[in-house]
Amino acid sequence: MTVDRMLAAARAFLGVQGRPNAITRAYARRNGDVFLTAPWCDMAITEWARRSGNAAAVLPSGDRAYTVWHAQDGRRLGRWYPGGDENIRKHAKPGALLFMAWEGTDRIGDIDHVGIVERNLGDGRVQSIEGNTGDAVRRRVRSSSVIAGFWNPPYGTVTRPPSPEPNPEQDWMEEIVKKLPLLYLDEKNPLTGWHVKTLSGLLFARGYPIPDVADATVFTRHHDERLRSFQKAAGLTSEGGKTGPRTWAALLKVT
Repeated sequence: MTVDRMLAAARAFLGVQGRPNAITRAYARRNGDVFLTAPWCDMAITEWARRSGNAAAVLPSGDRAYTVWHAQDGRRLGRWYPGGDENIRKHAKPGALLFMAWEGTDRIGDIDHVGIVERNLGDGRVQSIEGNTGDAVRRRVRSSSVIAGFWNPPYGTVTRPPSPEPNPEQDWMEEIVKKLPLLYLDEKNPLTGWHVKTLSGLLFARGYPIPDVADATVFTRHHDERLRSFQKAAGLTSEGGKTGPRTWAALLKVT
């Protein structure tokens, strides 16, 4: 398939907004309801790749919702370019997956957001199409000040490109994160069980202990307060007191 079809799929979704939406619903059907209201910029890339027949090129490890892992896919394939004016001018082609870090670093572990390059403006900036930007699909102009890096998928290949080198630790962790539930404060019907206890232990390990007066197996306002504090420090306020996939990954230190 071609980059033109990938960009056409992205343009067809311009204006989609809110959540759940067509993108998050499609992703959730394959990966679980936790994704219905989760941050969805990389779900958008996944949807456009699948709709345009470019999944083999864009998704070498399958569906992606977590931007850090998607960037790592490109690095393992030898296609990763760190952000920087020269790299952007020379190598950011239409269809490139564009990864942003709002802190302005080029560390993959700091990546917050992803879009697709629609046009290289030739001056260290690109015009992109992005999902979940202002909770909608919109065009943006991005510069090296926020571009952590990018990679160009091998559009036009007939067969699936070589798989990235296996990373048993990450693959195992990724499967665990996919299976972890969405936890949040529900005062009428409190969530209980070993997942809540696991969350309590992870928060404790990150320096956000649950007070002794709270039952570690019942999600209480103490869990809500500590979780929100952790999310604020980790730049994950978009998951708003809920253990979405990015929060679980951060708690487990998947980078």
